[in-house]
Amino acid sequence: MMKSPLSLFLLLSFTLGLAPFFPEPHLMGKLRWIFGGGQGMQAMDYFDLLLHGVPWIGLIVFGSKKILKK
Repeated sequence: MMKSPLSLFLLLSFTLGLAPFFPEPHLMGKLRWIFGGGQGMQAMDYFDLLLHGVPWIGLIVFGSKKILKK
């Protein structure tokens, strides 16, 4: 059983946050698309970015809280 939100977000980041693993993580493809101008992105693409990005945001938030707490 998970003991903290940090372990949950760590697990989610390396599974859902990086899925599919090949040929490149979906999150990286979407970020590259946005930084390239985001031409042709639709609402589903932004939702997909949110879906794959939330675990990483949670990991950063809870990880920084844990680090700053010490």
